[in-house]
Amino acid sequence: MKLNELRIGNLTAKIPIVQGGMGIGVSLSGLAAAVANEGGIGTISGVQIGFREPDFLTDPVSANLRAIGSEIKKAREKSKGIIAMNFMAAMNNYELYVKKAVEEKIDLIVSGAGLPIALPKLVKGSNTKIAPIVSSAKAARIIIKSYLKSERLPDAVVVEGPLAGGHLGFKMNELLEDKCMKLKDIVKEVKLLLSSYEKEYNVRIPVIAAGGIRTKDDISELKEAGADGFQAASLFVPTVECDAHYNFKSAYINATDESVKIIKSPVGMPARAVQTNFLAAGKLSIKKCYKCMPGCNPKEIPYCISEGLLNAVEGRDGLVFSGANLNNINKITTVKEVINKLIG
Repeated sequence: MKLNELRIGNLTAKIPIVQGGMGIGVSLSGLAAAVANEGGIGTISGVQIGFREPDFLTDPVSANLRAIGSEIKKAREKSKGIIAMNFMAAMNNYELYVKKAVEEKIDLIVSGAGLPIALPKLVKGSNTKIAPIVSSAKAARIIIKSYLKSERLPDAVVVEGPLAGGHLGFKMNELLEDKCMKLKDIVKEVKLLLSSYEKEYNVRIPVIAAGGIRTKDDISELKEAGADGFQAASLFVPTVECDAHYNFKSAYINATDESVKIIKSPVGMPARAVQTNFLAAGKLSIKKCYKCMPGCNPKEIPYCISEGLLNAVEGRDGLVFSGANLNNINKITTVKEVINKLIG
């Protein structure tokens, strides 16, 4: 299987592998730089990225802004490759955090979990590229029409299917009843939609397929469907270079397909996660509100999503987001080995 380089504007990844952003703290500068050094695109998650800063509990916004700068700097020191940042469009202070990453000259902003409509104005006047995450051609069309009002098109589009981890762009009943459109079919629809804009505006908008990619055969099938790049996240968790605690990596290694569940996240969206005691406990008392999501009422939600994710990444019982099909993820490996297995 011959794979072409992935070109996003003036950025060229020698291999078309994008490491998906995983927060809180699962994909920071260590993992991102390692993937970039192999010729792919490494991604730092911007979700509560300042959790290790001394003032995080008292001033999370300042802590997050400081950590965005320091993690980008550390990634640059470790790699000459392409570094992206992933931000959830639904998070509080979204525009503030994206602007900080742009000021730090991040190469690419990848954004989903909501419609990242504000991206064109946030990167205006910079060299930072933008790639919204969509789960349907309909969502892609809405985003592109909005971007055109700012005389801008996305530089790439990440098409995320129903087998992805974390928050998902599908209805709960469709996920539980396995009625979602397959990733390869969504890729075809989005590719067809983008082709009309590419022709009209004489541009190239690559499609990056994401969600449940595990093997060379998966990549071959998606390439045939029209994908230009391939985003994987879960495969990179049990690697030496991953920034998470060993216990977090072990949760992936020990998980089975049956222990990975579709849950309703406190942010109101369906999500995929490994079943843990934290999730099984039901409603948990919330001692601290991190004000990470708009409209979140600690009295109404079953648990604090920030607390759950922070517990997990630091090795305690917590919320472990993951993609589907973890059965064959059963040992600690390296970024190089993961990429070699995917592309040969």
